[in-house]
Amino acid sequence: MFEVREDDLTNPQTRDLLALHLSGMHASSPHGHVFALDLSGLRAPDVTVWTAWVGERVAAVGALKMVSGDTAEVKSMRTHPEFLRKGAGAAVLETIISAAAARGVRRISLETGSGPAFAPALALYRRRGFVNGAAFGGYEPSDFNQFLHLELA
Repeated sequence: MFEVREDDLTNPQTRDLLALHLSGMHASSPHGHVFALDLSGLRAPDVTVWTAWVGERVAAVGALKMVSGDTAEVKSMRTHPEFLRKGAGAAVLETIISAAAARGVRRISLETGSGPAFAPALALYRRRGFVNGAAFGGYEPSDFNQFLHLELA
């Protein structure tokens, strides 16, 4: 149903979905606790972005940021409101995990928030095997954020 492809961030639909993502993160997070990447951050050489499409409509977006040779981070996961709970986010996440494994990544991590706005994403990550764990990279733990990790074989 979904065609997942690498995205160069030039399509207006992708840009609109990423703008919605940033807006949602700021609306659902305390000041100083939004670590979502903007377009310039997503264009960094260590970041790859994928989008899921249904025909000519973007359904979801997500990115993989390489942290080191064997560690990567999931970034900018967002499903378009019209495609919620239809598998678009899961399709992007599976692509991210497969790409990470192909690159020799042994651990994928992510930082996210707490509360109702984050519950659907947390459920998706946990269904896929991510477990809560320690802060990583330059993140500082707080009462709001949480860190999830997936060990790859």
